[in-house]
Amino acid sequence: MNAKFSPEQVVAVSDQEQSILIYDFSGDALPSAFSFNNIDAELVSQGAGITCGEQALKIHCNSAENMYTSVYIEPETPFDWSKLADFSFAFDTTNTGSRCTQIFINIFDHKGQMHSRSVNVAAGVTQTNLVELKGEFLRNTTSCESGLRSDPASFETPFEYATWMWGLMNIDLTAIAKIELSIHGSLIDHDMVLDNFRLIMSPEHNRDFLKASIDRFGQDANTEFAEKVQSEEDLLKRMDDELSVLEEGAMADRSRFGGYTAGERYEATGFFRTQKLGDTWALIDPEGYPYFATGIDILRLANSYTITGVDYDHSLVKQRTSDDLTPEDSMEKLVVSKAAMASGKVINQWRRDFFQWLPDIDDPLAEHYSYAREVWEGPVEQGQIFSFYGANLQRKYGKDYMETWRKVTIDRMVNWGFTSLGNWTAPEFYENETVPFFANGWIIGDFKTVSSGDDFWAALPDPFDPLFRTRAEATVAQVREEIKDTPWCVGIFIDNEKSWGRMGTIEGQYGISIHTLGRDAAECPTKAVFVELMKDKYSSIDALNASWGTTIASWDAFAKGVKDLEHNDAQLEDYAICLEAYASEYFRVVNESLKAVLPNHLYLGSRFADWGMTPEVVRACAKHVDVVSYNYYKEGLHPQPWKFLAEIDMPSIIGEYHFGVKGEGLHHAGLVTASCQEERGKMYEAYMHSVIDNPYFIGAHWFQYIDSPVTGRSYDGENYNVGFVTNADIPYQPMVDAAKRIHSSMYQRRFGGKK
Repeated sequence: MNAKFSPEQVVAVSDQEQSILIYDFSGDALPSAFSFNNIDAELVSQGAGITCGEQALKIHCNSAENMYTSVYIEPETPFDWSKLADFSFAFDTTNTGSRCTQIFINIFDHKGQMHSRSVNVAAGVTQTNLVELKGEFLRNTTSCESGLRSDPASFETPFEYATWMWGLMNIDLTAIAKIELSIHGSLIDHDMVLDNFRLIMSPEHNRDFLKASIDRFGQDANTEFAEKVQSEEDLLKRMDDELSVLEEGAMADRSRFGGYTAGERYEATGFFRTQKLGDTWALIDPEGYPYFATGIDILRLANSYTITGVDYDHSLVKQRTSDDLTPEDSMEKLVVSKAAMASGKVINQWRRDFFQWLPDIDDPLAEHYSYAREVWEGPVEQGQIFSFYGANLQRKYGKDYMETWRKVTIDRMVNWGFTSLGNWTAPEFYENETVPFFANGWIIGDFKTVSSGDDFWAALPDPFDPLFRTRAEATVAQVREEIKDTPWCVGIFIDNEKSWGRMGTIEGQYGISIHTLGRDAAECPTKAVFVELMKDKYSSIDALNASWGTTIASWDAFAKGVKDLEHNDAQLEDYAICLEAYASEYFRVVNESLKAVLPNHLYLGSRFADWGMTPEVVRACAKHVDVVSYNYYKEGLHPQPWKFLAEIDMPSIIGEYHFGVKGEGLHHAGLVTASCQEERGKMYEAYMHSVIDNPYFIGAHWFQYIDSPVTGRSYDGENYNVGFVTNADIPYQPMVDAAKRIHSSMYQRRFGGKK
């Protein structure tokens, strides 16, 4: 095959498609570029899925037993697609299984740079999937130029426009080395037919593809869906209907704190604690009843704001200070003066034109304007933001809308069966004394930092810097002031999804050690500790050199920094020692700071992202926390990656997971997807059953309460359909029904039947 593609090769297939065919499986054997991981593959010549020609590729993905199943396409000579005009990589899929399939599409250039998207294919559906690789609106690495994490297509197409996930928008199109289609973290096997891999030329882009797309309720104006509010009268009617249902109250067999009263009772200490019941870890509530923590994250308005394209005179806006204890994206509304609002000027007209309506500054709903002083990535660096969700609450509940909203939210949690309020719950909920809550804090400040080489959200703290302990103590002092030592607090998370390291490569797993060893100990407290660790292990620098195969001149030279190591077995062993020492100090300092002022409350760690948890760091964490916490965005607890739980034998909790649907009012379905709201509820149920059935997990929290804004949250553009309620505060009934099914049987499933 000629790896170079030119405009002359484009063929008009139909009115909707001009393309270049790459693979259509017309030969007697599979193309040599194809290989498979945990997949059974064959050519088929009849049946469902033959979309063009006489043959297609049928695959059975053994994903119930294998965490990753993949189709790889690796041409002998990398593809050169650089001469083409705007285009998408495309292929046809038919889902021959009984449930939807999420396919991750990762395209790599010769430098290893990745462009990653995903599609969801409903059961029984055939569709053509587009991965746009060259186009007018492909910008940045995470958020698009629009400020949305993933845009809809900017051109007319009948095909499925793949959702942006991560990597680089613009990889090197002169040398495409590998294409990977993968399914990962699924609890079931999947069956698909693949056909007609090709490049489809993009029709003319429409610069106004998002213009006037957001209505006055913050909804997608161009899409109809069951939960869509049509008018203020409709909003109030839906409110009245829901409030009558919420009067049903709590589920049976629940203690005052939500524990299980139909089972055995244990020692009551007046606070939440952990206990192993036979082979099963459990929380015990303050009255001594077994307790399983289910809840929803982000019961607050902080993440409901979206960028308007307007900015103010910065001198009229309060700026951040060095003693702030809350990151910008977790701040509740920043109140700005009328003078600041009056100074507003449109700095991004394209973004401002997305909205059919925004209130004038004298409108009563102008109360829901705020200001973002920091934007992680988006269409502006800072500027005015607006909460449609807050405005809709005011429309629904009137003058005391926040007080009413908090009451309705608690009533929902009780009626839906949740036993707790999840992480990032607004402190105003802490005094509700109806549903227990989880508290949180962030350690931020001017302490020194270290790097893993892949610092996703931010650089890592240097816990050996004395200022880190000072800031940790300031953080837990604030948490103590918020929770007031109440027994209704289940436990406390400190920090979130830190970039401890990624498994799969030496540099990924041991990046903290490798990068820190390259630094000067005089400037890096952690490096100074690593030097002492190696001095304690090796009798001399000569002994270290003999083990490492190096020629380091002296311990002073070692302290100055060592780089370009070969990563031999001895070095790997020492990287692990250093990494565990680093992580142990972080968790030790936080635990000591917390227990000094909150001795009755559980320390729940920092919520490991599944991309940021290495064995050394998890072991270090387990030494100092009461419960190990993980954010795990998969279809459920797949057995392969969790085998280590038996080794550390610690109570564990899921801090975040979700499922979403694309096309029902939002342009991104989230990290794990379903084909419709009903299937979303079923997948949620399956995930929770995998947690309830695991003896090490004592709970799981859904992320999040409210859908992302349709135009993306202000900090980073997340525009996910992952809420239990819409931006108009309308519950997704299939999710509510699934929650009630889960919670009505959860305790019997976990702890057995009634006495």
